[in-house]
Amino acid sequence: MKFRLLCTDTSTNARCGIITTGHGEVETPIFMPVGTAGTVKAVHQRELLQDVKAQIILGNTYHLYLRPGIETLREAGGLHKFINWNRPILTDSGGYQVFSLAAIRKLSREGARFSSHIDGSKHMFTPESIVDVQRVIGADIMMALDECIAHPSDHKQVKKSIDLTHHWLERGFARFQETVPLYGYEQSFFPIVQGSVYADLRAESASEVIKYPADGYAIGGLSVGEPEEVMYAMTEVVTPLLPVDKPRYLMGVGTPVNLLESIARGVDMFDCVMPTRNGRNGMLFTRNGIINMRNNKWKDDFSPIDPESDCFVDQHYSKAYLRHLIISKEILGAQIASLHNLSFYLWLMKEAREQIRKGSFGEWKAKMVKQLKVRL
Repeated sequence: MKFRLLCTDTSTNARCGIITTGHGEVETPIFMPVGTAGTVKAVHQRELLQDVKAQIILGNTYHLYLRPGIETLREAGGLHKFINWNRPILTDSGGYQVFSLAAIRKLSREGARFSSHIDGSKHMFTPESIVDVQRVIGADIMMALDECIAHPSDHKQVKKSIDLTHHWLERGFARFQETVPLYGYEQSFFPIVQGSVYADLRAESASEVIKYPADGYAIGGLSVGEPEEVMYAMTEVVTPLLPVDKPRYLMGVGTPVNLLESIARGVDMFDCVMPTRNGRNGMLFTRNGIINMRNNKWKDDFSPIDPESDCFVDQHYSKAYLRHLIISKEILGAQIASLHNLSFYLWLMKEAREQIRKGSFGEWKAKMVKQLKVRL
């Protein structure tokens, strides 16, 4: 993988660049739709390309390992072929999913032992096995196994946690270097900075992970319940410590405002379930603010969902119709809302890149943040 930094905004730390992978180029800053189990919920791959204009999607090692299973993916020739997606894929290592299974998992220096949420079967993830699994999945970018500690946690707990994450990283990176891709294209391995809400531990973790000559670096363990201001503060601690010539990935973030604020702090890559999950529940993100489609005020509003958008669903369906579908719990409602929200997120990233290139990102961001917070 290669990363070419094209420009940096003069009034902020926002950057734009190009990541080159074995499955094509990705313009940054970029949002990655979440396709946890090999599918972005309610969205067809053709729609991801044509309407959403997704450049890269995310899969999850934990879920894919359990179902459909590694042998199925190996026989298919990797996840790209299994789901018929010929653009880049990033896979999360499963650390966050194991973290969410607090009642049925146990962590040690060896790895993470857990019970499947599907059938209760026992499994073990080690830093080495996670690399092996992601080799079989065939992701263009794969993540190191880490511990995502709960918020709030005290300083002593977090220090112990980052020591474990760093120990796992040493082993995972060694495994990455001693193994090879299975499908004829290169794969990259990103270490993850942890440290919860403690600036000294974030700095310590960043200083440790950059010892590994990786193609990019991630910031994990944020957007897990801490105030937004704290998330921004931790991002400000970490990004200046990461290499300028490598992409920076803020994991699991977030709202449109979160994305713009984090771009201003030097982040290049994002993922989050919010556009699809909130869309399925009737919340739309637009250029002018947030719409709750369940509100009665949209019942007889026959105007397009977003007349300024070039996404098919925004031009061809009305707010009234979408509200009817969502209230009626029709599957098409979830599809339309998901397509709209993902298209909006990718439009926002495209516009951010353009503003950075023009040198006007700071002024544009300040205006957009106010608009995006409005409840329509």
